[in-house]
Amino acid sequence: MRDLCWAALVVVAVVGGARGYDQPSCDGRQTIVHLFEWKWADIAAECERFLGPAGFCGVQVSPPMEHIVSAGDGYPWWQRYQPVSYKLESRSGNEEQFTDMVQRCNAVGVRIIVDAVVNHMTGLGRVGPGSGGTDFNADNLDFPGVPFSSMDFTPKDQCPSSNGMINNYNDPNEVRNCYLVGLTDLYGAKDYVREKIAEYFNHLIDIGVMGFRVDAAKHMWPGDLEAIQGLTKDLSTAAGFPSGRRPFFFHEVIDQGGEPITVQEYFGVGRTTEFRFGKKIAWGINSFDQLGGVYDPGWGMAPSEKAVVFVDNHDNQRGHGGAGDTLTHKFPKDYRLGVAFTLAQPYGFARVMSSYAFGDDSDAGPPHLSDYSTANVVINSDNQCDGGWVCEHRWPSIYKMVRFSNAVKDTAWWENYYCDGNVVAFSRGDKGFFAMVKYGTVSQTFQTGMPAGTYQDVVSCQEVTVNGDGSVHISITNEEEPVFAICVGCDCSEPPVVTATPGPDQTTTTTTTTQGPTEPSITEGIHRTVVFVQKQTNDGQDLFIRGGIDAGQRPGCTSDVATDPCAVDMTTSSLGATNHYDKYNAWRQGDSRLDWMGAEPGQGDYYGQAASGTPLAWTSSNPGSPGFQELNTFGDHYWMVDMDMDCAQTEGGWFELKAFLTNAGNGWEADISQVGSCSGTAGGAAPYASNNHLGRCGYVNVFTFDSSDCVINSFPDYY
Repeated sequence: MRDLCWAALVVVAVVGGARGYDQPSCDGRQTIVHLFEWKWADIAAECERFLGPAGFCGVQVSPPMEHIVSAGDGYPWWQRYQPVSYKLESRSGNEEQFTDMVQRCNAVGVRIIVDAVVNHMTGLGRVGPGSGGTDFNADNLDFPGVPFSSMDFTPKDQCPSSNGMINNYNDPNEVRNCYLVGLTDLYGAKDYVREKIAEYFNHLIDIGVMGFRVDAAKHMWPGDLEAIQGLTKDLSTAAGFPSGRRPFFFHEVIDQGGEPITVQEYFGVGRTTEFRFGKKIAWGINSFDQLGGVYDPGWGMAPSEKAVVFVDNHDNQRGHGGAGDTLTHKFPKDYRLGVAFTLAQPYGFARVMSSYAFGDDSDAGPPHLSDYSTANVVINSDNQCDGGWVCEHRWPSIYKMVRFSNAVKDTAWWENYYCDGNVVAFSRGDKGFFAMVKYGTVSQTFQTGMPAGTYQDVVSCQEVTVNGDGSVHISITNEEEPVFAICVGCDCSEPPVVTATPGPDQTTTTTTTTQGPTEPSITEGIHRTVVFVQKQTNDGQDLFIRGGIDAGQRPGCTSDVATDPCAVDMTTSSLGATNHYDKYNAWRQGDSRLDWMGAEPGQGDYYGQAASGTPLAWTSSNPGSPGFQELNTFGDHYWMVDMDMDCAQTEGGWFELKAFLTNAGNGWEADISQVGSCSGTAGGAAPYASNNHLGRCGYVNVFTFDSSDCVINSFPDYY
């Protein structure tokens, strides 16, 4: 099978100058990250505490110009892509905050790339004010904040479609001269329009940005883009750029073959987004024998020096533009493999996606407060994000591959390519070696082409020795992060843990229960016991609990779950039969003890995914939610398990537990200091101290992940 995995890759030279538009000014750094819908203040902090130390080149930021405010649609993400004016007044912040971000990021070597929406203004039917308070009327083509008037939009007689909209993508005139999904199309051939767009670009260049991702460039004539870009200034030397350096441009051109508009038409104005690469990665992670052909010039893919490559973007992860055959953070292991391979291989200039969770709502805006202002990005003590922010760029096998990409930047194509269908490995000149495994583990010898010496795997931190003949024996044993990479001058050090202080988050409704008389402890018999753990997780993460009685309180604990005196007998109950509870119902099968060991022998799995303890299901207090539970009177993100527990095996009616989160570092929540009494109708103080949550058998116990907060209630009378 190994021969099937190899493909000869050809680098095509492009004739024709791009005036330097295709060259990022990153001092050799090779990767940018799209911090989608982050606020400017959060991006500034992320540059300083993480992106700079991790070696990222830059950040693609969400469109900074004034946009519509679409309350009727729930303030969706796409309101950012309907410009009202070019004032820097957006959901992410104002001009002062934007400028502060650019300056702080530049100071640590992280450059800013603006997502520029200049093909159009707002959609028809929209009226002001916008996010910066500017009035407008789209049906009248009146945008005084620029200003643009009806004279500045593409004349109707130039649109060949009968309704003025794009209906036929096989007609380039229609694609470029008609309204894209009802968005008012600017007339890019007009000098005044070109000058106003260039004025916007130049203002951003003066502030210190490095470049632009041009949204919907497929719907703009390349000649118009060339004229606009020709009016832009050189990058600012005051921002640390070399004299005479042109801004970096890359253009969103969704070209997947079969249409007359191709990426090749845009090579004179910079790089293009190569959506076919993402498909190739998705196919290749599904079947490793296809990874050798991630660059396919026969399919019309852009050559390496003209391509911006990515596994997914904000559109196709939602099933929108260029979607289909796309890996996303919702499939964490495959996604890690796809992005790690992208950063290891030599084709194109790489962009990493950093998302927020959106569930099944592909229009959902970012995590927000009760007034729908964007919530702060929360960084936990494990250096991962919380509060609905996914932050794939912080996943270890992704951000640590950034330093590998930087280290091998001056090498040519890969060498010593190996694939047996389950393992892929290759070297990058004499600077680096990469390997990954699809299933299980691997212990194998490979040819690296590297100088003899001792190296540290940047992902796992294991040390290996490259022999004089360039061979190395490696082991990959972490099945969640099954990636190995060594490079000259690299180590596995991590950026320091710097947590962000969250602002007041008003999205969760908290019900405060006044503590009543303490109910008596239940110390005999089998009694219904419920546990809630409040935790807003990311897509692909599940929550479990492990527990019983700690060894410090009950000596003689063993690792045999069947006989361990520190485990507590219990059986879990169904919370529902809908698809929402499929994982919970699968994992609770065969789970008969609350113990510290994780999955019990014979415990159920979910399509091959093993349990990590006693499962919890995501629940809500919202009757319209698929996770609605009557006992949840608190809000969303309260994970729940319903048990019948043997209270005689507890300590005076009390038991201990700690939550375990999958796909999150080592999984365990931090030690708990549950000092004092729990609130609630059955609250009170535990009879002993512990580093774990302490709950009461026979009651409803409510905890918060990584917090000592606790509420214990009696079951309502109707139960």
